Amino acid sequence: MPRFEPFNAIRYASDANWDEVIAPPYDVLSDDDVTELGNRSPHNITWIDVPRGGDDRYEIAAYLLHEWLDKGVLLHEQVPSFTIYRMDLTDASGTPRTISGVLGGLEVVDEGAGGVLPHERTTKKASTDRLDLTIATAANLSPVWGLSLAKGLTAALAEPGEPIGELTTEGVTHRVERVTDPDRIAQIAKIIGSDDVLIADGHHRYGVSRSYRDRVRKATGREDSAAELTLTFVNELVDDQLSIEAIHRIYDGISFDQLAKDLSGSFTIEKMTEPLGPATLAEMVRSDRLVLLDPKGEPSWLIPRPGAFDGVRALDGAWLEHALSGSDAQVSYQHGLDEVLAELDSAGVGPLGKHAGAVLIRPTSLEEIERTAREGLLMPPKSTFFSPKLRTGLVIRPTTKLPED
Repeated sequence: MPRFEPFNAIRYASDANWDEVIAPPYDVLSDDDVTELGNRSPHNITWIDVPRGGDDRYEIAAYLLHEWLDKGVLLHEQVPSFTIYRMDLTDASGTPRTISGVLGGLEVVDEGAGGVLPHERTTKKASTDRLDLTIATAANLSPVWGLSLAKGLTAALAEPGEPIGELTTEGVTHRVERVTDPDRIAQIAKIIGSDDVLIADGHHRYGVSRSYRDRVRKATGREDSAAELTLTFVNELVDDQLSIEAIHRIYDGISFDQLAKDLSGSFTIEKMTEPLGPATLAEMVRSDRLVLLDPKGEPSWLIPRPGAFDGVRALDGAWLEHALSGSDAQVSYQHGLDEVLAELDSAGVGPLGKHAGAVLIRPTSLEEIERTAREGLLMPPKSTFFSPKLRTGLVIRPTTKLPED
C-alpha cells in the first residue's frame, strides 16, 4: 500500500491576497489566461508554474522561487504538516456539496507495481515541460488528484485544522487548513496507506514524478529521498466527496451522414423532440441513452440496440469505441454541454464542412470507477472529468534537488 507523508510546506505569507497569487492548474490555462494572471501580481504562482521565455525560462522560474523565499513572499515551514483542502460548490445537478481532501506526499511507485493505480488510458504527451521545471525548481507545484479506496478518510478530515486561508472563484470556495498534530497526522497517513489510491487527475504529473525519482536515484544512489513521493490531493472514493462530469466526444474526418451510419449498427437513432439543456443530461442517465448532435447542434437520441454491447464494459466511452471500431471518424474531447455546442458553432469549414458531429455521454458511475480500480482495468481516455479543478499555489512541496553536473 502507498506511503502518504507530511512535509515541510512552502506557502504564501499570511498577508498574501489569494485572488492575486493563486491560479488554476497549468494544463487548463491559455496564453491569455497566463497573461491575465501574471498581470494580477508579480508574485502570481504562474510566474513559476507556467514560465515563459526562451531556453532559460526554467532557470528563471527557479530563481523566482528562491527570490520569493528570500524576500518573505513565500515561507518555508519548519514543522511537517498535512494540508486539509475543502471545496464548497454547487455541482452540475444543482446539488450543494463540500469535497474534503488532504494534500501530502504520496509515494511514487513503478508502473504496474500497485498501490497507486491509473484509472484510464492516457494520451502521450511529448513535452518535457513539467520534468524540466521540476529539475530546475526541485519542487512539486501542481498536485496530482488521488482517490483513496480506504474507508474513513472523510470522517478523519471532518475536524477543522488551523485555518490558512480561502478563495472564492468561479462559484467554488477553496478553503485550506493546516494539520501539525503528530497523532492526527499518523491517523490520516494510516488510513490512506491502508488501501490503494486511484489517480483521478494528473496522470502525466505522476509520470513526471516517476521520471524525476529515477533521475535522483541514479544520481545519488539513494531510494529514501524526498523524490520518492510527490504532491497529491487525496479524498475518499465516496459519492458525496466527488463531483464527476462527462467529457463529451467530437468527431471529424467523415461526414455527419457517415458518422450516423457508423453508429447505427449499435444504436437506434431517434430525433429528439425535447429541448436540449441540463435536463437532457439527467434524462440520459435515467433512460440509458446517449445524444448525437449534428454539425448545427441538432440532437437525436442514441438508443443502444439489444445485445449490441454484450461483453463490452458499461462505459459510454467504451461503447463508442466499440461502435466506431471500423470507422474513419477521428475523436477529440470537450467537457460541458455549452462548450460542445460552442465548438460545433465556431468550427471552421473544411472539405467536409464543419465537425462531423458530437456525442454527449453520461458521467461515469462511482461503482464503475471502483470496479475498474479493483480489477486492475483501465477506462478509455477522457472517461471522467473531476471538478472543480484543484488550485495551484495553495501549497508547494520541496523535493530533492539533482546534484550539479
